[in-house]
Amino acid sequence: MTIDLESVRAIDVHVHAEVSCHDPEDPVMAEFFDAASAYFKMPRERPKLPEIAALYREKRIAFCLFTVDCESNLGARRVSNYEVADFAAENADICIPFASIDPHKGKLGAREARDLVENHGVRGFKFHHILQGIDPADRVAWPLYEVIAEYGLPAIFHTGHSGIGTGMRGGGGLRLKYGQPILVDDVAADFPDMKIILAHPSWPWTDESLSMALHKTNVFIDLSGWSPKYFPPQVVRYANGQLRDKVMFGSDFPVIHPDRWIDAARDAGFREDVLPGIMKNNAARVLGLA
Repeated sequence: MTIDLESVRAIDVHVHAEVSCHDPEDPVMAEFFDAASAYFKMPRERPKLPEIAALYREKRIAFCLFTVDCESNLGARRVSNYEVADFAAENADICIPFASIDPHKGKLGAREARDLVENHGVRGFKFHHILQGIDPADRVAWPLYEVIAEYGLPAIFHTGHSGIGTGMRGGGGLRLKYGQPILVDDVAADFPDMKIILAHPSWPWTDESLSMALHKTNVFIDLSGWSPKYFPPQVVRYANGQLRDKVMFGSDFPVIHPDRWIDAARDAGFREDVLPGIMKNNAARVLGLA
């Protein structure tokens, strides 16, 4: 079974699997979840995968699902990529599996990536270099990027401020510099066959993301993590113009409920003829669904 584009009204390219159905919540991540819940004013209990699928199926929204592997930097056990992939296979009418592999894992990480793509149906990858504590252009990640590029798959790169760690002592030890979008520019230049999605409005470096998406055919932007009513004005301006085919809907669920994002987007200033691309059509092309 595959996603029927006619039956869904949107594609959310940014949904987190934060807790396993089989394993207890990791105690290291629990501290970050506590702080994030306070910062985002969201419930502390994280939804499990069946709850996420039920919500999105009810809303008729397809979604990309991923964990974040930050095992090397934080010592926090990730939710297994294989659990995410197996769950997506059981919910293939609505769920698109992405994987997350810590770039520090180098060639071993590249082996896992190839297995996930070839044998488990993974359709993309997610990086959060602030949590992973590494420059996106660190050459240790090149073997992993080479696999992603070989299959022409998309990779989502967190950019901008990190809500995770905000309000914690020393920001939880996280370094915001690794979220600067221009650090991904070397990756985009050296791997033109990898579709790069710069996640979030990238504040306080918003203009860097817009520039990169204008400059490079393989760079796109997802608008997750912020309510559209708070978007910097240039995001809406470029989405209505030169980047109308390059920006796409992402919620950052469970941080932001998809309904909340969609409701705010209607009043954010996006042109009516642009919204279908943002909500579904641009993502369908980038994900290879159309």
